[in-house]
Amino acid sequence: METLARNWWALVLRGIAGVIFGVLTFINPGMTLAVLIVLFGAYAIVDGVFNLVAAVSGRTGQPWWHLVLEGIVSIAAGVIAFAWPGLTLLALVWLVAGWAIITGVLEIVAAIRLRKHIDNEWWLVLSGVASVVFGGLLIVAPIAGALAVTLWIGAYAVVFGALMIALGLRLRRHRQPGAQRIPRAA
Repeated sequence: METLARNWWALVLRGIAGVIFGVLTFINPGMTLAVLIVLFGAYAIVDGVFNLVAAVSGRTGQPWWHLVLEGIVSIAAGVIAFAWPGLTLLALVWLVAGWAIITGVLEIVAAIRLRKHIDNEWWLVLSGVASVVFGGLLIVAPIAGALAVTLWIGAYAVVFGALMIALGLRLRRHRQPGAQRIPRAA
């Protein structure tokens, strides 16, 4: 809990990066596969770096392995996207789907671990569920077309980003001196 509260800004930056990525996909949904791969690769690497920074700077007695694992998975997904820019749409969809499912499961695990320390941990659960559902939809309908996949990715990134910003700002309040527990919203 202290790791997340101390590094609330990393969640906010992850959220901002997600919203920017999502908005860019809505502005130009007909972008080529190569541009989509570059945007996804950059987003996944930025997301992974923020996770690793939060994990390393927040190392205390609290478990932080999930942030490291999530960061490594995100960076690996981004590097794969850059290393093989000629990936077919199907391969990209499966890459994004796998990344979203793994990230979502790790966020749900983190929320379960934090439920004794914060109220409204459902923000993180909701983000994790959105990630898992998004990944599942991509697996079920991978040939939906580049335009539909681009819009799905954009919508997911905006929702994920907004939820991460909300969680980060909520944790920022917890970090203030004398804060013991984040109160439930009325």
